Amino acid sequence: MPKPRQEDFFDLIEDLKAIGPILKGWPNFSPLDDKKNTFYCHLSYRWVACWKILSDKTMELEIYYVGSREKAPY
Repeated sequence: MPKPRQEDFFDLIEDLKAIGPILKGWPNFSPLDDKKNTFYCHLSYRWVACWKILSDKTMELEIYYVGSREKAPY
């Protein structure tokens, strides 16, 4: 992943820590399931990140994919 997209990913992590899993300000943010506990957003046109909520009580999240949009698991 290019360095600028890596920096965007680190910004995403900071927003997840500060705001939580619902990041409507990120490009193409969307839930990936009906339960609304798995999400994705674009870091740019070509790069995406996917995460899921592991625990609502402690707001524990897992980022399970960061990479090209073409290989994203959605």
